[in-house]
Amino acid sequence: MDRVKDLASKKAAVIFTKSSCCMCHSIKQLFYELGASPAIHELDQVANGKDMEYALRGLGCNPSVPAVFIGGKYVGSAKDIISLHVDGSLKQMLMDAKAIWF
Repeated sequence: MDRVKDLASKKAAVIFTKSSCCMCHSIKQLFYELGASPAIHELDQVANGKDMEYALRGLGCNPSVPAVFIGGKYVGSAKDIISLHVDGSLKQMLMDAKAIWF
């Protein structure tokens, strides 16, 4: 769990994903379109990915991917991020965390 918390706090925006997950791809694209360059951690591409996925579940991430952290805090999964985007607050959260500047 410490490894996940450490990675989640290293950049303003961090997304834990799996390369085979279509919702993960959509969330990554949304962040790119908003002008953010999040740190992406593909859990199915790293040696300790299963342990990290288990740690994410322990932090309340359900489903475990995509798990989005902004400013070091867990924000939610795909449905949460889409809701924040629709109501306009995602962009402000990214600006507050200095993940984007406009």
